[in-house]
Amino acid sequence: MDSDSGEQSEGDLSPGQESFNSRSLALQAQKKILSKMATMAVANLLTDDVSSEILDELYKASREFTKSKKEAHKIVKDVIKIALKIGILYRNHQFNPDELDTVERFKKKMNQAAMTAVSFYEVEYTFDRCILSELLLECRDLLHALVEQHLTARSHARIDHVFNHFAHGEFLAELYGDQEEYRLYLRKICNGINKLLDDGTL
Repeated sequence: MDSDSGEQSEGDLSPGQESFNSRSLALQAQKKILSKMATMAVANLLTDDVSSEILDELYKASREFTKSKKEAHKIVKDVIKIALKIGILYRNHQFNPDELDTVERFKKKMNQAAMTAVSFYEVEYTFDRCILSELLLECRDLLHALVEQHLTARSHARIDHVFNHFAHGEFLAELYGDQEEYRLYLRKICNGINKLLDDGTL
């Protein structure tokens, strides 16, 4: 009798409810573990010397443009949060075949935007804010499509916040302008992008 009641107390829900509850608990535990693993993996990617330098320079350029440390910090923080969340989804095989196709299209578009950004820096008088802005906004739209079924409105707002800032025509004009500070930021950003392009990260 005692052993029966002991067994009963392990799950006094109906089998259907118990199954659902166990799965829910297992998923929660899995998400926590995966989140830690993916966070470490993506964090390692974002904190390697090259990527962290690019983010540092983007922060400085954003701070200069917005005249706000708080806003610049939020922009870079949103970049990291988006990357972490997509990394978790990708490593947990959450994307269906159509979404994986979107991942590839996003990678190609980011590669194109990165090469264009560097080209505009390296070849004088070629900078066109409209071209670079359009490429970045296409990246934004692909990301929205990718995470449509997976992330909340807050994450979509973060995607908008990041890409609308970096694709802003005035920001790009300042970044590629004649001011010495911006030239220094841009040189370091482009040097970093070149390294990521060379090793196939971008």
